[in-house]
Amino acid sequence: MKTLIITEKFSQAKDLRAALGSQFGKILPAEGHLLRLAEPEEINADWQRWSCVLLKPEGLYPTRPAAGGNKAAKLKAIKAALKDCDQVILATDCDREGQLIGQEILDHFGYRGSVQRALFTAQDPKTLRQAFAQLKPNAALRSLYDAAVARQQADQIFNLSLTRTATKTLLGPGVRGVIGIGRVKTPTLGIVCLRELEIRDFRAEDYFEVVATAAVAAGTFTTRHAPDARHRITDRGRAEAIARAAVDYRGALALSVEQRRQGPPRLFDLPALQKTCGQRWGWNADKTLSVAQELYDGDGKKLITYPRAEARYLSENQIIDVPAITGALLGLSGFAHLEIGQPVIRRGKSGHFSDRALKGVAHHAVVPNVNVLGDLEPRLKRLSGDEKRLFALICRSYLAAVMPDYEYRQTVALINVPVPGGPAAAFRATGRIPLGQGWKAVYGRALPEQDRNNDAEQTLPDLTDGELAILTAAKVEGKKTQPPPRYSEGTLVEAMQNAWRFVTDPELRDRLKEAKGIGTSATRAEIITGLKGQNLLTADGKFVVPTSAGLQLFELLRGAAPSLVDPATTATWEMRLDDIVSGRADFRAVIDGIAAMAGELIEILQRHPGRCVDFGFSRDANGCSGHQRRAKRGTGSNPSGGKPPRRPRASKPVRSTATKDNNPRQTSQSNTARTGVSAPTAKMISYAKSLARKKSLNLPPEYEQDFAICRRFLDQYAK
Repeated sequence: MKTLIITEKFSQAKDLRAALGSQFGKILPAEGHLLRLAEPEEINADWQRWSCVLLKPEGLYPTRPAAGGNKAAKLKAIKAALKDCDQVILATDCDREGQLIGQEILDHFGYRGSVQRALFTAQDPKTLRQAFAQLKPNAALRSLYDAAVARQQADQIFNLSLTRTATKTLLGPGVRGVIGIGRVKTPTLGIVCLRELEIRDFRAEDYFEVVATAAVAAGTFTTRHAPDARHRITDRGRAEAIARAAVDYRGALALSVEQRRQGPPRLFDLPALQKTCGQRWGWNADKTLSVAQELYDGDGKKLITYPRAEARYLSENQIIDVPAITGALLGLSGFAHLEIGQPVIRRGKSGHFSDRALKGVAHHAVVPNVNVLGDLEPRLKRLSGDEKRLFALICRSYLAAVMPDYEYRQTVALINVPVPGGPAAAFRATGRIPLGQGWKAVYGRALPEQDRNNDAEQTLPDLTDGELAILTAAKVEGKKTQPPPRYSEGTLVEAMQNAWRFVTDPELRDRLKEAKGIGTSATRAEIITGLKGQNLLTADGKFVVPTSAGLQLFELLRGAAPSLVDPATTATWEMRLDDIVSGRADFRAVIDGIAAMAGELIEILQRHPGRCVDFGFSRDANGCSGHQRRAKRGTGSNPSGGKPPRRPRASKPVRSTATKDNNPRQTSQSNTARTGVSAPTAKMISYAKSLARKKSLNLPPEYEQDFAICRRFLDQYAK
């Protein structure tokens, strides 16, 4: 029997050949989507001429071969192999997109032979051989494929329909360009804009805490009266009264002593990795993914597992790899000081190894690659500084996961001070004494972000429950409430992953916690980069902030159709896609539902008065800024947009006028300085003259002095 194995990536094909040998026939990688949905012909027409109607075909959008790279050759090779095979095994990722990538090729070519499915979340030889020994009928994965088709078709209908409608209705008269709407992209813009407006509207409030020194027989320590946020002291007079009452107060200490244990953090998925790298080193999400990808498949490296992970667990059959991986890592100079002894294996959802937690997930947590342990040192020598830092972070995470718990004794000392005219004030001090470092030994001072505050607690002297303490040096500390922090790319990715937090309805909020948020681990960084490229988001140090254009577009869309920028809307539809997988919803009904919503939004947008959107680029004759002047000509039919055009350089004073008549740039600078009118560049003027000669056109008056006049001429005739 001739068998064709279709994988998603070249790395999968290579690992399968190594694990399976010649047991099966050809192994061909699809390397992503070799097919794309065929768009209506009118999409390629001028966006300004579109009518605002729903772009929904009678059935489903058909597929056609995708262009670019060597995709055509790969698709041709698969087509030829399908003619000669008796059986196909799909070995693409086991999530819905992986199922789509393999299945759509078979459907496109009308393949009707036997199709089996190999499901695996790791690419080590043992896991791969086990997956091929337990092949499933591909028909059993039909609901997963249906969910992927629904996502693909719904995005096509929703994004294209709403993009052209928003472009048609929200841009002012005479303004060319595209307002790109995306089912994930637009609510991501909404997340950042809502936070920015929240910060701008924030008004700091004063509150007060009281600090005093407590003296006991064994020494002194600091106590603090600091009620929680619901009961903060906002009246300075009240705080000063508490401070006066605390001075020289003698009272009995109430002690609470507990032996506690703290398990290690979860392993890294891609969002957690992006967040951590952003917090520690200021990396954006795209850089984290890029460095991780190089560690994964860089020439002579391949030190980690697949980085686009969406789970923080490992499969239970990877427990067998623990001794080999820990032994190899402890042989490295950076970890040689550690003494792990017998590795601790934590199973289930509360641990690190859980098959149940990986159900329906394509990729397990990011960990060191067990297959390259024999020659770690030569591979490490090939790494750049950033790659070494990231690899060390992933190694620490793995080692911590199999080390003992951190053990400590926590002591809370409490003394209640009577306050005249009010309730007693509780002064509290908390101390922590480590009993066993456990997994924290692997981090040293570089503790995970969530554990740093805990270790800042003071060391208390020896205390006895009920012993006498004297309070002195009481003072009032004035504080101010703080606005919520801006998003870094890492925390924005986390917000996209946890879109349920933007939902107020308790029942819906709980249901959405089970969903995967908006976007996927593989696409979130790309979405953020795309919004930056469209001049809607920008970087402010390590933070992501909206541009004036992004805020204006957000306000326009929120005023016209609030659900477009609400992350809860997209998260709800993601939940409906999950319902298809579980059999609770029909995929065509979900497509129709998203299409119906798009139709309602079209009607809403049509009733909204058009206005000029300022994208922060050069202005046209109407005084409007133009998204129309894009970095690459001809991208106007792409709803996802492209890079924004460069802003015209600021005009500089002309130091000498001796050659200004022969230098268009100096002429334009001088003209701008005199009239305040932005002048076209020398290239624009030259292109306008060439266009006029070629098409026998008359150049408009002042085209050499006025940028807007020259731009309109080029927009009108350069087609």
